[in-house]
Amino acid sequence: MAHLFHEPPPTAGLPLSMLDFLPSKTSLEEGLAVFLQQECVQIESSGTAAIMVALAALKCLGNRRSVIIPAYTCPFVPLAILRCGLKPIICDTKKNHFDFCLTSLEAACNKDTLAIIPTHLGGRVADLANIMKIAQQFGAYVVEDAAQALGARWQGQLVGTLGDVGCYSLGVGKGLTIYGGGAVIARKSEVRKALQTTHSEIVPFKLTWEIQRLLGLIGYYVFYRPLGLGLVFGIPLRKNLQQGKLIEAVGDDCLADFPVHHVGRWRKAIGAKALKRLPDFHDAGRKQALSRKAQLRKILGVNVMDDTEGDIGTWPYLLVLMPTQQSRDAALAQLWSAKSGVGRLFIHALSDYDYLPFSEVKAPNAQDFAARTLTITNSPWLDEEDFLKICEVLERVIG
Repeated sequence: MAHLFHEPPPTAGLPLSMLDFLPSKTSLEEGLAVFLQQECVQIESSGTAAIMVALAALKCLGNRRSVIIPAYTCPFVPLAILRCGLKPIICDTKKNHFDFCLTSLEAACNKDTLAIIPTHLGGRVADLANIMKIAQQFGAYVVEDAAQALGARWQGQLVGTLGDVGCYSLGVGKGLTIYGGGAVIARKSEVRKALQTTHSEIVPFKLTWEIQRLLGLIGYYVFYRPLGLGLVFGIPLRKNLQQGKLIEAVGDDCLADFPVHHVGRWRKAIGAKALKRLPDFHDAGRKQALSRKAQLRKILGVNVMDDTEGDIGTWPYLLVLMPTQQSRDAALAQLWSAKSGVGRLFIHALSDYDYLPFSEVKAPNAQDFAARTLTITNSPWLDEEDFLKICEVLERVIG
């Protein structure tokens, strides 16, 4: 399907420029504060670390200990909750969706609920109005997981800024990247102060990790292009697929001891420079995604996750729900290893990962969603000819 040495990434990440690496006093914190229209932004070592710091800070503000998360989300989220000494509560999703089932969410809340974490998955915006209403009813915080949605808007307002706390990822493929990074914001000064205090208490400086991340960022600049991705992404992907290691293929092999450390000034300065190009990158990606979403919807049985009227999401990839698991698997059999930019997001619902303590949790909607979804990159490096070939495969396997 693709050219011999050409491979698009699984998600649309913002490429770096050589000029981004030149010495600069540009502040990533200040740049993101302007971008997000916030008083201040706190930088962490990953989106997961941002969630961990946020929950550890909220834990200090009261005696509640339970955190509710959707059953289809990144496995790092419950690991961050557990690392704080808190209890993750898994809530099933709506049918044919990744967002909370509101009936299940309300039933899961009680006087021990510290926080609810809605996920803006793949740049699609969660049902914040109803989630915040339920949280207010039970006196719980809302921590927005906007890891994949920096710059998305809910009814005109930036996601991550509506709840009590917002967390973003600056990891590879999330749009803006500093290779390993995250950001956290809070509406109230009391919570912002708690975030700063918690960071100073639990986030160490680790030179070895910072060197590794800086080298990784340099590698991102060198290899994050169609020719380089075949080497650093494509070869390991196809090896994992050949060995049946699906969890490793998508990066779901998460460790409870994930890195938490200070982010160095140079990486932050690189990110601050790249941030200036992000709005134009988002605009181009949105234009491409809307066109391709319309083409996909012509295929009977294909459901593309979309924005609610009034919401404007970001589009790192198109999240596609197939009519059956059989049709999804048939499409992936032809496309996943074919340098097409097609793959999977999370292999399982949270209840089905062996390394998470949720094997007895029933989440049928989330399990069904995990079994029928695939992703199509929204990278500009997936050209129209190859995208149309993807559409042909989807149409053929659905029959």
